[in-house]
Amino acid sequence: MKKIIFSILILIPIITFSQTQFKGMIMDKNNPKDNLGVYGATVHWLGTSIGAVTNEKGWFTISYKETYKKLIVSYVGYKTDTLTITSLKPIHHFLTPDSELDEVVIDARKKSIQKSFFKTQNTFTVNKDELLKAACCNLSESFETNPSIDVSFSDALTGTKQIEMLGLKSPYLLITQENVPSIRGAAQAFGLTFTPGTWVESIQITKGAGSVVNGYESISGQINAELVKPYNDSKIFVNAYSSLNGRLELNTHFNTKVSEKWQTGLYVHGNYRGEKFDKNNDTFLDAPLANQINVMNRWQYTNAEKGWISFINFRYLNDEKQMGQLDFDPSIHKGTTAFWGSEINTNRIETSAKVGYVFPELPFQSFGFQLAYSNHKQDSYFGLNVYDIEHESVYSNLIFNSIIGDTRNKFKTGINFTHDTFEELVNINNYNRKETSFGAFFEYAYDNLEDFSFTAGLRVDDHNLLGTFVTPRLHLRYVPWENGVFRASFGRGKRSANIFAENQQLFATSRQIKINNPTGNIYGLHPEIAWNYGVSFMQKFNLLERKGDITFDFYKTDFKNQVVVDWENPQEISFYDLSGKSYANTMQLEVSYELLKSANLRTAYKYYDVSTDYTSGKFQKPLQAKHRFFANISYETDITMDDSQWKFDVTYNLIGKKRLPNTATNPVNYQLSEYSKSYSLLNAQITKVFSKQFEVYAGGENLTNYKQKNPILASDNPFGPNFDTTIVYAPIFGAAFYAGLRFNID
Repeated sequence: MKKIIFSILILIPIITFSQTQFKGMIMDKNNPKDNLGVYGATVHWLGTSIGAVTNEKGWFTISYKETYKKLIVSYVGYKTDTLTITSLKPIHHFLTPDSELDEVVIDARKKSIQKSFFKTQNTFTVNKDELLKAACCNLSESFETNPSIDVSFSDALTGTKQIEMLGLKSPYLLITQENVPSIRGAAQAFGLTFTPGTWVESIQITKGAGSVVNGYESISGQINAELVKPYNDSKIFVNAYSSLNGRLELNTHFNTKVSEKWQTGLYVHGNYRGEKFDKNNDTFLDAPLANQINVMNRWQYTNAEKGWISFINFRYLNDEKQMGQLDFDPSIHKGTTAFWGSEINTNRIETSAKVGYVFPELPFQSFGFQLAYSNHKQDSYFGLNVYDIEHESVYSNLIFNSIIGDTRNKFKTGINFTHDTFEELVNINNYNRKETSFGAFFEYAYDNLEDFSFTAGLRVDDHNLLGTFVTPRLHLRYVPWENGVFRASFGRGKRSANIFAENQQLFATSRQIKINNPTGNIYGLHPEIAWNYGVSFMQKFNLLERKGDITFDFYKTDFKNQVVVDWENPQEISFYDLSGKSYANTMQLEVSYELLKSANLRTAYKYYDVSTDYTSGKFQKPLQAKHRFFANISYETDITMDDSQWKFDVTYNLIGKKRLPNTATNPVNYQLSEYSKSYSLLNAQITKVFSKQFEVYAGGENLTNYKQKNPILASDNPFGPNFDTTIVYAPIFGAAFYAGLRFNID
């Protein structure tokens, strides 16, 4: 193992330098009279590894040989130039801002969802403008206007929304916060609700096999949330939100400059729901009583002249939920059968640090170090079922980036260490364990700068419970013709299933928990292993002088082993290792088109074929529609002289019928049909921008007012043998309306 890691880490190119120096000054074309230099622009000789970065006055010094003829000058927000150098005479060169580029580039920069034409991986970015199209109170609600992510309620009690991508739930996604794994282990069920939407600057979504740099657990893709930065966030920001279902939220940001190189931000989030609702008259709360306080202190250090940047985060969370029957009082009825009730109390502490260094003379060469610690403690009970878990996690990752020969050949290599301690109590049974893994990775990327690129990665990990194993990943990109791009990928993922943390809603049933044939190292089960294969094609087009694009995706996930969660017996829930086949085939066709100036349409059709071999036979995945249709229309008026503006957004979803878990052995009055009915959902929001500092918004969710009848099975006998709150295929709460305001001082 050590020999393999050592071999990977020594793959660092040897770079030699000439003693002759060439100098020059890079300036901004918009300020020719003031001779203002551009600070932080990069220059390098074409076809070499020799580069430099301009200082605060715009000057640079770079090694020179007579064979060096072409000098590449680049800077974010400016056009990249290639200069012909014929002597050692210093140059003075003006960069052209992007605002003077052609119209196509300007429009691409304004899109709220940016699909990259040049990235090798099938990745797109959701920026702040897209996140503001919905209430977006937390990360789980940030995908309502995105066709690639499916959002649904996990149960009839907690009001928690779960996400799926490529037909698989979030545990099969690698969810990171600034590329540090964040929602895993004990945080799987509710972790997405612990990141407020206003803290998120952008979200990068990658379909299929991810990068080996971020670990081995990713199977269906990666979601990375970039948080707002103290350096460029508003000095003061306030977002207040209220909904008619009793939900109140307040977000505040305070950012200040401590010194020339240090900035800090204090971010405070609070939400509260204290009003009881039971609109379907089943004696159970439609939404939980809830209270959350969430505080983050973020520090940013920037020293561009010397190539350093770092972030340090400190965060504390307390989240409390009460669910169950209207008359349930925890101080009186907890642990009794007078009324059915539940409480989930979570405390989470986390801290993280990121340090990055870019070599001033070699802007393409850098290293980064990530270190994170978290302690997640949840005390909960569901009726008479007790579930407590404490998860302590340490994560570290050291990454080195450079090139081989020239900038067409890049690589990343490094090592990482992860340690997790779980203390888990299920009723009277303890499931304590420790997981430790040490890994090394190497990823090579080639780009001919025209029509072909690929990224190949390999990592080796040694895990105390999963053993020693290899994870390969490959991504290809090819441009067959103008404005068309084809991508393909495959990769392997491996993970330990946290069966109770990931399926907590099953405690709110009368089902008996069983683990069949326990012969593995984790809960008596073996690790999950899957291969993911995918192809994607995107074609940009112009129709009636308006731009658009069409994208086709097909992905297949093939499980070599899976921990099967078997609901097919309504009296029990069984966990066991796969014996047979389990797969997820997904197809998506998406079309985006500019209908009018500032009016955009995005539509998508999705087909899912997700099946598993259970002990009782092969079945389609329960509670998942095979067919889904999505449409979103957004429109913005022109910005007036006083910076005011109107914004409108409407999202429509058609969800096909879903297979329901088998209830045939229940009494007749507690039996459900084999399939649910299809239904439609409509969300809308209007935003009025009064100025750069102040705006208000109002909207509605589920405007079609579609509700599932009797979402809680046997609600009239919650301590009986047929009680089940998990068979939820549609909204429980009807139409919900909300309003809010945003205020900021830059």
